[in-house]
Amino acid sequence: MTRSALVALTIVCGLAAEAHAQLRARVQASGFTFPVAYVQDPTDRATHFVVEQGGRIRVVRGASVLPQDFLDVSAAIVSGGEQGLLGLVFPPDAATSRRFFVDFTNRSGDTVVARFRRAADDAAADPATRFDLRWVGEGGRAFIAQPFSNHNGGNLVFGPDGFLYIGLGDGGSGGDPAHRAQNPQELLGKMLRIDVAVPDSNAVGYQVPADNPFLGGVPVAARPEIWSFGLRNPWRYSFDDPARGGTGALVIGDVGQSLWEEVDYEPRNRGGRNYGWRLREGAHEYDGSRPPAFTPLVDPIHEYSHADGNAITGGYVYRGSLLPANFRGRYFFADYGGGRVWSLGLTIDPATGEARVADVIEHTGPLRASSPYGSVSSFGIDADGELYICDYFNGRILKIIGPPAPPAAPAGLRIVR
Repeated sequence: MTRSALVALTIVCGLAAEAHAQLRARVQASGFTFPVAYVQDPTDRATHFVVEQGGRIRVVRGASVLPQDFLDVSAAIVSGGEQGLLGLVFPPDAATSRRFFVDFTNRSGDTVVARFRRAADDAAADPATRFDLRWVGEGGRAFIAQPFSNHNGGNLVFGPDGFLYIGLGDGGSGGDPAHRAQNPQELLGKMLRIDVAVPDSNAVGYQVPADNPFLGGVPVAARPEIWSFGLRNPWRYSFDDPARGGTGALVIGDVGQSLWEEVDYEPRNRGGRNYGWRLREGAHEYDGSRPPAFTPLVDPIHEYSHADGNAITGGYVYRGSLLPANFRGRYFFADYGGGRVWSLGLTIDPATGEARVADVIEHTGPLRASSPYGSVSSFGIDADGELYICDYFNGRILKIIGPPAPPAAPAGLRIVR
């Protein structure tokens, strides 16, 4: 083989390897207004729901967006900024109970977690079945009071244990002025864990799981619904799905204040943690003028500075099969402000279940080159564990796909001397 032929072959092989490492995005559905969630229908793998911040839940069936809404609560909410319809989730028994839950900001600016049932037509909800959960420690009110308009959280996720996890921001303003994220008698700035598999006759709509970490008053006497402390604004969190080979860990994207964005990692069934806000922003001191609820404070496994972005969007540990095999077990996340998308590798300590970050790879360039997008408001997964992006300002849902198939090997090659 001539030297020039060898160099040419090396270049082609290098380009093929580079292409194999790149991910692409393609438009799955469009025509939405400020989408903030993309949710799989647990009863029909061909159906997904797009949550619009303004109050509508749209139905995507196959490649079509249905003309009728699944649910429209726009008349009951205030929307804009960090308020609105922010979350949708179906319980593990959705096929039989026909229940689902939403999180929204009511007309007074407070957080409501409401239960509904689907109508006879699976593509529609029954608005008459609405029941707003009533919070015992909030005086039985059907909302959680929000002192400011920002940091609403809003994500709803069922864990592998079958319980509902509700991430609440610290109540807003800036710097958590009332130290709510560390106040044991406040639900704000916390991750909550409740059991909503209760009869319709239950007066509050939930009960507290018997193994919630603060029921015994150790290390601090706290509201029984609380699972963990010290969150600023958990904008999207998820569990590493054990049904797909995951660890069951809870991974949280928590939005920072002025300098740092963070990813928190919690091994399965390891509640009772304090993630440190407002004493710490990421792994750095922020405001220690008032004491923590308890120690130790748990640092994030990953952080990035505001030189790289300014508002994290938490995602998922990838457990699908469409992307190259070396992406399985990587955590995908984004930055809302810059639209950047990364994945990070996780090295799990088999003795403790704790994780450390192996490497971080940015995917923004190739994803945008294949399908230009703006701000990433959320990720979604489908029935196969494949990943989707909510393109907020462009009103589209994008599917993350692997690289193009490599070209067929040329035939009839011969050595030229």
